[in-house]
Amino acid sequence: MSLAKTMNSLMQTVAAPLLRRPDGELVTKIHPYRRMLSFMMPGRNESVCYYDDYIKVDALLDYIEKAREHFHCDMTHFLVAAASIALHDNPTMNQFIAGKRLYKRNHVAVTFTMKRKKLHKEAKLAAVKMRFDDRHEAFAEICKRINDKIGYERTDSETYTDKELDILTALPRPLLDGAMSLVRWADYNNLLPKSFIDNDGFFTSMVIANLGSIGMAPAFHHLYEYGTCPLFMMVGRIEDRPVVVDGKVVAQKTLPIRWSYDERIDDGLTSKYGMASVRDALENPIEAFGALPQSSAKSHISVA
Repeated sequence: MSLAKTMNSLMQTVAAPLLRRPDGELVTKIHPYRRMLSFMMPGRNESVCYYDDYIKVDALLDYIEKAREHFHCDMTHFLVAAASIALHDNPTMNQFIAGKRLYKRNHVAVTFTMKRKKLHKEAKLAAVKMRFDDRHEAFAEICKRINDKIGYERTDSETYTDKELDILTALPRPLLDGAMSLVRWADYNNLLPKSFIDNDGFFTSMVIANLGSIGMAPAFHHLYEYGTCPLFMMVGRIEDRPVVVDGKVVAQKTLPIRWSYDERIDDGLTSKYGMASVRDALENPIEAFGALPQSSAKSHISVA
């Protein structure tokens, strides 16, 4: 073995503990150009690409109407479930940058935003993070888990995030700055504990904000520098959009989606396949979410 190979092997052995993270595995087979991207563009918002997509929703609206005869669901439930499908089916879409290195996330997690009180202007905004370990989890079960999470967020109980924020915001500004710098340093060097990462909604595969639930159009959203989220899905209200069908212009009920995508995690082809997976799931709900249950107790929890 040459001296160079011996030194390289020794360095890898010494550095190995600092390359491990509780939420991902280091991607070692990577093109040199892509490895350099994190040094040329260290921040997510200088690496972000924006995409528009439009979903035909006639079949989905019909599916929602029928599903509500058995259990409560709305558009956000379908967006979260479609995101889970896309992330499972396109693993490189579920990669992230930390410490200027590329990691493959070892689980699928989706964070969605909601009001702590439905359609209440003064209500606090909550970020609800959920894991999806089973690619083929029944849609009714996904809805139940989402509704349970929403129900808990809308109680008077203090959540983990509430307690964390109460402690941090009680600090004087210099100490708060120091605390956040320490968290960022620990994240950069892979020293954050698993319990911290698991409970923080910004260490996630994707964030979804359904502005359509409050009648708004989708915005182009930034990516958060804090955490490890490389994807943001902004969803607007359903609208009639002119499309050409058989040579004629017709009004098509359409759900607009705007994506923010960290280009450092993989190439444009991955973003194309990932967004197509979400679109296919929403446009073909029977194939994506399966047959509806015969009977189920109704719930009346809404995400807005």
